[in-house]
Amino acid sequence: MLFLRLLKESILFAINALVVNKLRSILSLLGITIGIFAIISVFTVLDALEKNLRDSITSLGDNVVFIQKWPWEFGGDYAWWKYLNRPDPSIKEMDDIMRQCQSAQAITYMVSLRRTVQQENNSIEGVEVMAVSQDYDKVKSFEIANGRYFSEAESASGKSITIIGDAVANALFGPIDPVGKYIKVFGRKIMVIGVFKKEGESILGGNIDTQVLIPVNFARNVVDLNSEFLEPSLLINAKPGISNEQLKDELVGVMRSIRKLKPLADDNFALNEISILSKGFDSIFDVIGTVGWIIGGFSILVGGFGIANIMFVSVKERTSLIGIQKSLGAKNYFILFQFLAESVILSLIGGIIGLIIIYFGTFFVESAFGMQASLTKSNVILGLTISALIGIISGFIPSYGASQLDPVEAIRAK
Repeated sequence: MLFLRLLKESILFAINALVVNKLRSILSLLGITIGIFAIISVFTVLDALEKNLRDSITSLGDNVVFIQKWPWEFGGDYAWWKYLNRPDPSIKEMDDIMRQCQSAQAITYMVSLRRTVQQENNSIEGVEVMAVSQDYDKVKSFEIANGRYFSEAESASGKSITIIGDAVANALFGPIDPVGKYIKVFGRKIMVIGVFKKEGESILGGNIDTQVLIPVNFARNVVDLNSEFLEPSLLINAKPGISNEQLKDELVGVMRSIRKLKPLADDNFALNEISILSKGFDSIFDVIGTVGWIIGGFSILVGGFGIANIMFVSVKERTSLIGIQKSLGAKNYFILFQFLAESVILSLIGGIIGLIIIYFGTFFVESAFGMQASLTKSNVILGLTISALIGIISGFIPSYGASQLDPVEAIRAK
């Protein structure tokens, strides 16, 4: 009961300090508000970016190995022309790998082209047309909102069919159901058999909403897949219980065997993983997080001095009241807790205002940038914890000074 009574009185004193000295209190709390806003907003944005990144990695497959001509990260003094002279992965190699690699669960050939897509009088330029082999759906994660995926017979025969992204469907057909209708790509009519479920923007690019998917055996009839301007890839995922490292070790041997490389010859292919990209993003996130702490730290430091200033003034204004309380038997810890609680509450008010601003800011981020952002429970707890700690640190000296006042001298003070 004593604790609750102290807490109630401290809250009333804190509110009174805000009401009586509005300008001074607002300016002092502004530092805490800005500091919490700076730190927690950075973490909120980082959480949103990280979630978007993880979702993108999941859609590509975090257990997928990409066999490509170029590596995603360069190391050592490997000459660029050696990469340039490497052969591109081929459909034949895909078949050979599937026969020889015991660790592979599924493998698909994929090549991306930019083309104009038409539907009667509507057209979109620069659409990403993805030519893939049958097992693409077993390697990459996606959902079809309307229609279906290619059948094995359709892929093998190279039938002129396609699955289009949500954005492409809306741009070409509007509210009309596109399934069963035709679009024109490469000057050929292609029937739409499915529409991908909307996924939104991806931090890694390759947004499925703006893609058009076609069987590779159809694409090879209208495009030279051996062109040096194309950069095809083979995507392989491992069987359950097999790690990417085990899969890569086996793929190295299989690819060297397929390409008949001598024992001392360098690999003429690259094995890439999504983890390479995520590691790069992790280092960027660490730097941004550090900058957020530095900027927010300076603001909180200013706010802490403001809180301390309010508490010193509060102690001076209530010196006589402190003397009366002590003369009536109030212990030192009672006075200490009373003022310290007031300091913490003032600091928390500043922190809560900062969190409220961030909460409403997440709606702006979602509408302006189309990126899902939310103020997580962990960030709310972090913001409130920082605010409380600043309140304790800033208010301790004036609170301790108030608790050590001589009751007689305090009563005589004006």
